[in-house]
Amino acid sequence: MAKKAETNLNRTKTALGGETKFSGILRFRDSLKIDGVFEGSIDSPGFLVIEKNASVTADISIGSLVVGGTLNGNVTAEDKIEILPGGNITGNIKCSRFVMADDTGFSGKCEMLQENQNIDVFSMPLERLRKSLGRD
Repeated sequence: MAKKAETNLNRTKTALGGETKFSGILRFRDSLKIDGVFEGSIDSPGFLVIEKNASVTADISIGSLVVGGTLNGNVTAEDKIEILPGGNITGNIKCSRFVMADDTGFSGKCEMLQENQNIDVFSMPLERLRKSLGRD
């Protein structure tokens, strides 16, 4: 696991424990670790960790994501998505950086977002975004 990911894993401010089953909409600013079961949607500019035994069924819009458990849903990450050994994502992903360790699973489409400081991909109309990226 990358050193930066290890640092972020140790700094998560909020956690949903292994006995937790939660459904709904999660919004947070900084960091969240899920050890239990979650269904719904997640929207945050922060950092999300889905632990080894966790199961998440959600569409996610996030700053960065680390998956050690099971994720079913589509993900858009402003920065990075990392799948740890034993982790699995079933769904489409969009991110600037994508890291997969050995013994992981991924089933879906991956779209790599260009890093461009002048583009706000979350508020720009789709046609204008395509034009900015040269994808008319």
